[in-house]
This record gives sequence, C-alpha cells and structure tokens, in this order.
Amino acid sequence: MRDLRSAAWRAGIFVLALLCAPAVLADASVTNPPMNSPDFDLGADAVKSKNWDQAVYHLSIVAKAEPANADAQNLLGYAYRNQRKFDLAFKHYGEALRLDPQHRGAHEYMGEAYVLTGDKARAQQHLAALERICGKGCEEYQDLAKAIAQAK
Repeated sequence: MRDLRSAAWRAGIFVLALLCAPAVLADASVTNPPMNSPDFDLGADAVKSKNWDQAVYHLSIVAKAEPANADAQNLLGYAYRNQRKFDLAFKHYGEALRLDPQHRGAHEYMGEAYVLTGDKARAQQHLAALERICGKGCEEYQDLAKAIAQAK
C-alpha cells in the first residue's frame, strides 16, 4: 500500500510538471522587443514634427542615460544637423557609428551632413559604406545618392 501511494504521488508530480512545462517553456521562448524610453519617443516625435529644440532636449537625456543607444545618437545628430550645428551633428553621428558601424541611418545622415557642408568626397565614403552594408537598392543608399547628385 505504501508503494502504491508513493507511486501515485510521483505520478501526480510528474503530471503536474508536464502541465506546467508548456507555460514555462512558452515564456522562455517569447522575446519582447525592447521598449523605448519616454524621452526617446518624445524626441523621435519631435524629429517628425521638426521641433529641433525639443528633439535635442529629449534625445540628449536618452544619450546620457543610455550611452550605448546608437539610434538616439543618430537622431540627436539629425536634430543638430537641422539646427545647422554641424560640429555637434558629426559628433553624434560618429558616436552612432562607433556603437554600430553598420548603422544605415547614421551613414546616410552623416553623408547628407557632409553634402550640406560641401564635402562630397566624405559623403561618397558613406555612400560606399551603405553599398557594402545594404546594396544600392536600400532606401538609405538611394536617399544619400540623390542628395549627392543634387549637390552643386
């Protein structure tokens, strides 16, 4: 009788473990995309609205709080570029590329900044980098190629 109860107890534990396993395994395989901070979202919205002061304000907070966030560095560079603060724009694009050398947006925006400052040779270097990274068909390559072609 004792062996029967022991066997029944072990079987019950086994069944319980099987019933719980799918839920545990399902949670383990789920990967949630990283959520942006409120300041990143506010900064990105300000960029879309072309409110460069607000973009710089919020994205500077993100860049300080998340120094490894290449997207924040890139957007901060973009906001500075649109304020015509090219030194700061190049600084943040450079940081984005240091963090992620394959960052397509940073290559495009830095290349466009070089076009705006009259340095087509450096813009061409970023165009070549984009060609290596994503080919001539990617949007970033096409946008930078157009900017270079339209430059005087």
